[in-house]
Formats: sequence, structure tokens, C-alpha cells
Amino acid sequence: MKKILAFDVDQTLNVAKMPIPDEIAELLTKCLDHFEICPISGQKFDQFLIQIVDRLKDATEEQLTHLHLFVAQGTQYYRYNLEKKDWDQVYNYPLTDEQVKKITETIEKSAKELGYWEEDKLKEGDEIIENRLSQVTFSALGQKAGTEEKYAWDPDCKKREKIVARCKELAPEFDYEIGGTTSINAVTPGMNKVFGMTHLLEELKVEKEDILYFGDMTQPGGNDYPVVQMGIDTITVRSHEDTAFALRGILGVL
Repeated sequence: MKKILAFDVDQTLNVAKMPIPDEIAELLTKCLDHFEICPISGQKFDQFLIQIVDRLKDATEEQLTHLHLFVAQGTQYYRYNLEKKDWDQVYNYPLTDEQVKKITETIEKSAKELGYWEEDKLKEGDEIIENRLSQVTFSALGQKAGTEEKYAWDPDCKKREKIVARCKELAPEFDYEIGGTTSINAVTPGMNKVFGMTHLLEELKVEKEDILYFGDMTQPGGNDYPVVQMGIDTITVRSHEDTAFALRGILGVL
């Protein structure tokens, strides 16, 4: 029997950038009684709280101790402290200021050369490139754009594949992964979900065989693909509805 259920977030637990729906919140709360639950995503910590934690309204504090937040592809890890009644940062591996500057300049130059820098579409106060401490993330339309706009911008990933290819030419010392609906995550080599899942194994003292992973970007170049390459059992989903279907089956067997 698996001990860990690990999840990508956008398109796996929710509609991109939106809080998880009621059904997923209910299913995850039930799963916390049987498994360690480990969402791992390029999102920053605040988004994990908004999209996941705040939606688990029926979860007890004891249940929250079985929820592990692997932020920025697992290069940051948070777990719930029952005594403090708050989240502790267990570790963080930030980029240097120089690395952030180089990645930011590279992505901006690449997107502009290809005609994919659409600053005029940003909502007030939004930004295309965001420093998430241990990674830099390109979001073509910003974080505040509407869901339909994001889905329509690059449904086949072709735009982002071109941006990634150009970035690799300009700054090959970094890794670039496609995620979500409009995003590219840039990190130092090895600081992808392999890093996060390896630390998950260490922190929770489990083996690969103990984990079942859910993700929507499991194809080569997708940000879930490194998990597949690790040999961890993976379920590819197209949406949170697929994930809900699988979780209902798992809970039904239990």
C-alpha cells in the first residue's frame, strides 16, 4: 500500500491559479487520515495557502500535520507545527541575486525576440516574470489574467517551447521547464521536481515505491516529467476531475 500521495497543483488539483474545488478539498481531507499528502508545484508559499490550505476547512490541525507543502518545485518545504499552530519552513535553497538577474534578462529577451512579450495585457500591479526565491517564473499573461485567457494562450505549449529553446541558447547554464497554462520555470540544474521528490523521500523517510504521484505535465519537457524519470509510480491526469475520480477509487478500496 502507498504511504504518500503527491500531487502537481495547477490542472491536477484545480483550474489553473484557482483555489481547489469543494470536491477535491473534501477528498484530500479524507486522504489525510490514510496518507501523507504532498503537493509539489512551482507556486510560491502564499499560493499554496490560498489554493489548497485555506480550502481544507474541515481538516483538523492533527490532519494538517500530514500535509507537506513542497513549494517552488520542492526547493522550499513547509510543514505544519502543531504546537505553534502555524507553518514552519523546513528548508529553502534560494537563487543568488546574480542568477535571478541573468535568468530574468534571458527570458525577457527570448520572449521579446519571438513576439511573446505581452506586457500590454497585464492587469494593474501584475508582472510577467516573478522571483520565487529558488526559481524564476515566466507567466506570459501575469498571475491575474482570466482562466479562459490563459488556457487559450498556448494550449499546445508551442509558444513556450520556442521561448525555452531560445533561453537555452542564451543561458544554457539554467534549466527551463514548461508548467501550468502560460508558465516557464527557470532553475539551476537539478533544482526541479527531482530535487523536491528526493528531499520528500529524505524528509518523510520513505522509498520511491511508497509514493503515488499525480500530474498533468508528464510528457518530456513538462515539469512533471522528472518524477516519471525517477521511476516513481505516476498517474497522468488532464484535469482535477480526473484526479477526483482516481481519489474516489482509492478511498473506495480503503
